[in-house]
Amino acid sequence: MSVNKCPVIIAGPCSAESEDQLFATAKALKDICVLNDGRTLSVSMLRAGLWKPRTHPDTFQGVGAGGFKWLTRIHKELGMKVMVEVASAGHVREALKHGVDAVWIGARTTTNPFLVQEIASELSGSGIPVYVKNPVNPDLELWAGAVERLRGAGLSDITAIHRGFSFFGKSRYRNIPQWQVPLDFRGRFPDVPMLCDPSHIAGDRELVPEIAQKALDLDFDGLFIESHISPESALSDSQQQITPAELARLLAKLVIRQSSAPDGTMPRRIEILRSQIDVIDDNIVDLLAKRMEISAEIGRCKSESNIAVFQPDRWQKVLESVSSQAESLGLDQSAVREIFKIIHQQSIDRQREDF
Repeated sequence: MSVNKCPVIIAGPCSAESEDQLFATAKALKDICVLNDGRTLSVSMLRAGLWKPRTHPDTFQGVGAGGFKWLTRIHKELGMKVMVEVASAGHVREALKHGVDAVWIGARTTTNPFLVQEIASELSGSGIPVYVKNPVNPDLELWAGAVERLRGAGLSDITAIHRGFSFFGKSRYRNIPQWQVPLDFRGRFPDVPMLCDPSHIAGDRELVPEIAQKALDLDFDGLFIESHISPESALSDSQQQITPAELARLLAKLVIRQSSAPDGTMPRRIEILRSQIDVIDDNIVDLLAKRMEISAEIGRCKSESNIAVFQPDRWQKVLESVSSQAESLGLDQSAVREIFKIIHQQSIDRQREDF
């Protein structure tokens, strides 16, 4: 986010459930006007799902195309921009026919290049803004491929949305953030704005503010957030939605940081610290290279002695050791374990080369 730029705020319910629910939510969101450090924060667009790609068929699947008349009323009476999720060419045709202001492609759809291409082809020539969520798995290439397909169809107004990634295991979040993936995406597409969906990362409304703040600390361009007039009665994702009043309080408390000093430079202290990090990073790479050399030698020894590459008891001791050390140093134990799992897999792969 550039110096003094206001973060973009897009909000609305996970699902459009009824005309009364949607209009009441939209009206309350429209009325939000928060002064934060000289900036006026407000909701620039209403998001609402009409078709819901639910995991189980016996759950609420959305109201479908019938909800467009509610969005049309909101657009007309409140003067509010509206957007919907599209997951097929048929969805796109309905959205364009009803004149929505933007569409978004959900995480499950981004995972499927066939669907993304179908949507891109149907959107071709429309010029409508398109928001693309990351795929459910942390695959940077799938995310990048979706943007490339949309650009290939002549679409230029594209925004990325980071909503976290599915995770098999225990986590305090519904979808783990893995912040490095969106940061790598921004390196690949520096001209594509990046919003954060703290609702889907958190999975719990109590955690939404901390995720939102983290995103702004990382210079995201804004928030794509779920807000419902009565979350406890929501037909989908009730635990992660916040009321418009809660959203207003969240916006008031956000610390909005500058990308750089007012003159466009970085403070000298930051430059010095970055230089120190560069040296440390170089050392880490050198140490990894040395570790792989030793792993290769171990692999040769195992091959000569006809010993299995993977030694579960040894690996468990390593995990316990690094977890204990991480805790004593005030580091995130789960993050350190994930790093060592990657290193361990690379070591295993190197050892197998000699088998």
